Amino acid sequence: MAGHIKYSNEKLRKRHKRKVSIRLRIHGTAERPRLSVFRSARYVYAQAVDDTTGRVVASASELEAKLKEAVAGKPKKERARLIGKVIGEKLIATGVSQVVFDRNGFIYHGRVK
Repeated sequence: MAGHIKYSNEKLRKRHKRKVSIRLRIHGTAERPRLSVFRSARYVYAQAVDDTTGRVVASASELEAKLKEAVAGKPKKERARLIGKVIGEKLIATGVSQVVFDRNGFIYHGRVK
């Protein structure tokens, strides 16, 4: 995690600073992976990461073929809720019952919540 990235946007710089601060405190394991959420202007992505091996345990996004149909025409917040349910089901299928939540520097509000 490089702390010396040059940003043209102050908002991005602040989010990166929060992200680095959060990542210093949390890490995922095989039993309890880190659930990282990324929110773009258009989509929501979520992935569960085992930081000890650097492996992605499960991931979900609106761009997956089966989810694309399910979320079509729904509000962003509802689409994010469906992504959360899908990744939860995938994690339960792999035997994971708990995660460490990584909001990735985003404010815990709206689609991230």
